[in-house]
Amino acid sequence: MKYSIFSLAKAALTGHKGWGRAWRDAAPKAHYDVVIIGGGGHGLATAYYLAERYGIRNVAVLEKGWIGSGNAGRNTTIIRSNYGLPGNTGFYELSMKLWERMEQDLNYNTMVSQRGIINLYHSDAQRDAFARRGNTMRINGIDAELLDKAAVRKMLPFLNHDNARFPIMGGLVQRRGGTARHDAVVWGYARAADGLGVDIIQNCEVTGFVRDHNGRITSVETSRGRIGAGKVGMAVAGNSSRVAAMAGLRLPIESHVLQAFVSEAIKPLIPGVITFGAGHFYVSQSDKGGLVFGGDIDGYNSYAQRGNMPVIEDVCEGGMALMPMISRVRMLRNWGGIMDMSMDGTPIIDKSPVDGLYLNAGWCYGGFKATPASGLVFAHLMATDAPHEEAWRFRLDRFERGAMIDEKGQGAQPNLH
Repeated sequence: MKYSIFSLAKAALTGHKGWGRAWRDAAPKAHYDVVIIGGGGHGLATAYYLAERYGIRNVAVLEKGWIGSGNAGRNTTIIRSNYGLPGNTGFYELSMKLWERMEQDLNYNTMVSQRGIINLYHSDAQRDAFARRGNTMRINGIDAELLDKAAVRKMLPFLNHDNARFPIMGGLVQRRGGTARHDAVVWGYARAADGLGVDIIQNCEVTGFVRDHNGRITSVETSRGRIGAGKVGMAVAGNSSRVAAMAGLRLPIESHVLQAFVSEAIKPLIPGVITFGAGHFYVSQSDKGGLVFGGDIDGYNSYAQRGNMPVIEDVCEGGMALMPMISRVRMLRNWGGIMDMSMDGTPIIDKSPVDGLYLNAGWCYGGFKATPASGLVFAHLMATDAPHEEAWRFRLDRFERGAMIDEKGQGAQPNLH
């Protein structure tokens, strides 16, 4: 639908009362071919690709709250494909290519901004590690540039380049990386999936599973009644362990809080995304002018969407070491998302041991940037019962086979018992 500048102004002044819904507020039907649990980016993208690529349109997405109320709205919006291990390189580059065409595919402005991402290095050993990663990226057709100290100083003159403890010696740049608007991504997939016939059912919490005499899942119990399903897909991020437990599964993951922060608005400063190589700190600047930054997970298990002071202090220390000038910038707010941390920092996309139940879990730090590729490969798995060519290494049995994808700095290894 097209709007003139006058109709947009009228809508704004009247509280948008004349605007229609972007998607239907569907009521649950008795049965669906596929039920997706989780109305975040991964669940909605899966539903969209099931309908758009595989013609499976009798699909329901069940969300216990409202669309985008979970991790989809609780992240730092970074997109990138600067990974170095087999499995990660191809998958995240697939995701980057889908990001680059997302707005055309969905006919929706998701505010994808490829402003670039630079990972700073502060030692010879870190330079060599970044050089290896950059070489691997280029071998796999992914853009990467290794910059020396002078080039980084020219690009980012406002940083503390000569810090006595952490001098900036250079950086690895992926210019196609950047950010996207997290809530717009969710809304875009919801609108597009709805347009293809998918039912999006909000305020519908899954409370259990119903199985037949062979142990196959045939229905899900919800706060809005029983819903029959030919197949059930889980895409519930930090709640994966809790939902899987309803089906008698114990997953090799733990849930931790990952905090993020935004400052008051300041004039344009950060050109893209910057990561601090001497600590876990990363920063970009939003379209509103706030500095958006984050760090490491809180060091304890939790299902609470809030964090604790030690990580706040650590993140602020990293920011100050990198940019002392931000000492007088006021923090506007902080929030927490629930990360489902796998043992090797890599996701699980696979059929579960329970017949009829499919897993999309263990995203650690990589959930948002993986959104489009996660949806595509999970839809492929559910439609064909075979792993996608870019996701076969993410199978659940890799832990038994000793085939972990342990990429340092991309995930965490929690203390699983």
